[in-house]
Amino acid sequence: MKRSVLTRYRVMAYVTAVMLLVLCTCMIFKYGFDKGEGLTLVVSQVHGVLYIIYLIFAFDLGSKAKWPFGKLLWVLVSGTIPTAAFFVERKVAREVEPLIVDGSPATAKA
Repeated sequence: MKRSVLTRYRVMAYVTAVMLLVLCTCMIFKYGFDKGEGLTLVVSQVHGVLYIIYLIFAFDLGSKAKWPFGKLLWVLVSGTIPTAAFFVERKVAREVEPLIVDGSPATAKA
């Protein structure tokens, strides 16, 4: 597996997790203080698009790492639980790191 597969998963995990925290803050302001309805709509739509990209990258990583269905499902769902993606991403990175093949060309010895 290439390092780029893990890198793009990690980036999207962080971006999705941060956007979910921003969305939760917007929801608190919208329903708790009656402010920011328009911002909440925009943030929720941006988070939705980013979450779809996260799903694609996480599924790609899971299929290349040959995860069982339960583990893949947990990684996919972690993007919907505030702060869970931070912890799941860290664990996934530690587990997948040994599977990464170094992409540098081998030198032939005579």
